[in-house]
Amino acid sequence: MCLAVPGKVLEIEERDGTRMASVDFGGVVKEVCLEYLPDLCVGEYTIVHVGFALQRLDEDSARQTLELFTQLGLLEEEFGDPWEQAARQDREVPR
Repeated sequence: MCLAVPGKVLEIEERDGTRMASVDFGGVVKEVCLEYLPDLCVGEYTIVHVGFALQRLDEDSARQTLELFTQLGLLEEEFGDPWEQAARQDREVPR
């Protein structure tokens, strides 16, 4: 599954002519392209899908969504270690 996940912009820089940001998704930091939101600033929240910031989001909405995703286990599914996930699934399959 690929979610559109809210995250907080920690740092912005330009790389090879492209605006990029370090974005915190509830403790997981990923690099995100800001080309669709050129005026996004450090400290703001955004919805990210497949590595692109798509929409600005207020902090309360971002926190509520991250909490819900955490409760449902979707953040681990989206950002967790794929090898650990595969091993866990393998252990859960009845033989």
